[in-house]
Amino acid sequence: MKTVDFAFGKTGLEVALPEGPEWQELRVKWAESLEDPLEAIEKALDAPIGCAPLAEMAKGKRSAAISVCDITRPAPNRLTLPPVLRRLAEAGIPKAETRILIATGLHREATEAELIEILGEEIRREYPIVNHNARNRDDHEWLGHTKSGTPVYVDKRWVSADLHITLGFIEQHLMAGFSGGRKLIAPGVAFEETIRTLHSPRFMRDARAVEGSIEENPLHKELLEIAQLAGHDFAMDVVLAEGRRIAGVFAGEPRQAHAEGIGFVRKHTTQWIDSRVDAAVTTAAGYPLDLTFYQAVKGVTAASHLVRPGGIILLLAACDEGAGAQEFARLLKESADAGEFLKTISDSPVIIDQWQLEKLALVCQTHRVWFYTPGLPAEYHASLWGEIFPTAAEAFGRLAVETGSAAKVAVIPEGPYVFARPKSEAGVEVPA
Repeated sequence: MKTVDFAFGKTGLEVALPEGPEWQELRVKWAESLEDPLEAIEKALDAPIGCAPLAEMAKGKRSAAISVCDITRPAPNRLTLPPVLRRLAEAGIPKAETRILIATGLHREATEAELIEILGEEIRREYPIVNHNARNRDDHEWLGHTKSGTPVYVDKRWVSADLHITLGFIEQHLMAGFSGGRKLIAPGVAFEETIRTLHSPRFMRDARAVEGSIEENPLHKELLEIAQLAGHDFAMDVVLAEGRRIAGVFAGEPRQAHAEGIGFVRKHTTQWIDSRVDAAVTTAAGYPLDLTFYQAVKGVTAASHLVRPGGIILLLAACDEGAGAQEFARLLKESADAGEFLKTISDSPVIIDQWQLEKLALVCQTHRVWFYTPGLPAEYHASLWGEIFPTAAEAFGRLAVETGSAAKVAVIPEGPYVFARPKSEAGVEVPA
């Protein structure tokens, strides 16, 4: 009997696959890691894509704002940030005027321990750190509306700086197509009204606003417009290799650098399966992404591209911090039917975090979704839109019986880090 180690919490989860289905393990197709990532970062800053070197851009500037990922994203800030800060200091921008914004969006603020994990002790001690708070209107500057009508409010500490820099990483994203770049501004350091609009059904139900989709993705286009309104001078995104090492560094003019990074991800990490499978077992990639059920939804939406309509998606996620923020937790508890939930929010004012549940509901309309989420309190179990199991063994045993011996079941230990698609739906010629 084969055993598989799933990314699950901080410790992982080892599961023995029962006899029966044809299990097809899909591991991440990692790009090859760089031999010297620090050298690559230095070169990217000094010979960037589509703009002058960062040191030159910083000359004559009196202040800078740097937006970095929060604890829910494994961005290697402790590697990428010091070379950036050194160039700003050498250009004459004082440390006291170099603000580092934690791009929380509507996530909770980072704890003191998390700030040290994100930034390192020295940076935490020597630079002003801003835990962005999307719920405080007074912290944000009104910048007008986008062409499609989204109200744009962005953190004043970002807008008021002379130089605007984002540090992120690129992977598939369940709404924006790919992470990184413009997402470090909106929703990263935007006001909740802006964030709610960006996550309204107008965007969430568009078939192009899904993982891996950039071309004609309306949300991607909206984020680019907001970034332009807010100021986005320089971006550095990395692509991660196995073990969270760095496979590529893409720095420079934000749109061009981000686009090159996406091209790299598509070329080096996409894998193709022959056709959709009957079921899939997936995760939220373990800590830190599976801290909450809210974040764990990404494992379900990513797997939905690989499972036939009507098939089963089994999610394994630790959810050590429970459901998620207050609004999401309430919606999860009160919404007993996916279809009714979708109808209810169609013409109602957007509630914070409804979008994550909306994405889950859309999958539950086309697939059967099961859960092994031991950290999710029992008070939420009755309203889940699928079966929940007390142990992983019971979930796998039931899946084997339900699918039968002729079924093809994808096993996806790293969840949304696996960027895979069926060849039959590629629309382009794919490698043999």
